Amino acid sequence: MMSKVILSALVVLLVSVAISEGMTLRSLGVELHCRCIQTESKPIGRHIDKVELIPANSHCEETEIIATLKRTGQEVCLDPEAPWVKRVIERILNNKRR
Repeated sequence: MMSKVILSALVVLLVSVAISEGMTLRSLGVELHCRCIQTESKPIGRHIDKVELIPANSHCEETEIIATLKRTGQEVCLDPEAPWVKRVIERILNNKRR
């Protein structure tokens, strides 16, 4: 009986540590999965305020391109294979090299 109580308490402690550690990682901005579920391929270039490029990593096999819209601040995932998105990324990279 006593060993079941100790075992249960140990399991609860381990689960709570794991959950709090996950929350800590998330609060530090570490994503544990892909952020983009679906992507936008139609041209919306003139509505974009900023673009964030997230390279493929151990948590997500895909390169993710997330645009923030000017008027609403909404984040939209862009299709990295769309020709207009490739041009936008190319312009951003060329501007950073200068």
